Amino acid sequence: SYCRQLAFFTGPTVGGLLNATFGNATELIISIHALRSGKLRVVQQSLLGSILSNLLLVLGCAFFSGGVTCGKTEQKFSKSEAVVSSGLLLMAVLGLLPPTVLHYTHSEVHSGKSGLALSRFSSCVMLVAYACYIYFELTTSRRREESNQGRGENVGDADNNEAPDISKWEAIAWLAILTIWISVLSDYLVNAIDGASQAWNIPVAFISVILLPIVGNAAEHASAVMFAMKDKLVREV
Repeated sequence: SYCRQLAFFTGPTVGGLLNATFGNATELIISIHALRSGKLRVVQQSLLGSILSNLLLVLGCAFFSGGVTCGKTEQKFSKSEAVVSSGLLLMAVLGLLPPTVLHYTHSEVHSGKSGLALSRFSSCVMLVAYACYIYFELTTSRRREESNQGRGENVGDADNNEAPDISKWEAIAWLAILTIWISVLSDYLVNAIDGASQAWNIPVAFISVILLPIVGNAAEHASAVMFAMKDKLVREV
């Protein structure tokens, strides 16, 4: 992918962040178009499907593919990074829990205004937490890479004698073009959900929970499996 080409110039940590950001851009754009069309349930179900596909499908495929192709009995996995990611996921769950409890228990005093205010506050907290996570990764990545190089560990693609196929600005240009093109196609995709559900005789919930997350995150999923096959679970998965 173009994020992987850009990682040759930005470093592995920034490359991983770019891969995660642009890998989720498709799903984010689809969700925005769905919200503008009033399909809130589709957005909720696609978010749930994305969490399940990343935790189960992608992680399982990465572990299986890495174990089969690398020829090792054991692969390295960064426990510290997994703990950070798990903590952010737990924070997201805790942020979604109070508004959901208020909605389904009908215990609000102001007829939905309390839940809306709490949802907005939780969203701001989660955005700040994600920004802090990115800042932490960017500021500590160079220190970790220097430490790994001091111990003689492979930390970059250069160690595997790989080279970029395109220049940095070409990768940035292609990422911008593809993001704009995805934005245009996402509008048609959202409008076609109901028609596809009737034509294929499958529920909208199945399309939202299963098909949309897999298609929307296909690039990120493929990159994670490819890096796992190259014994880079510590960085990507």
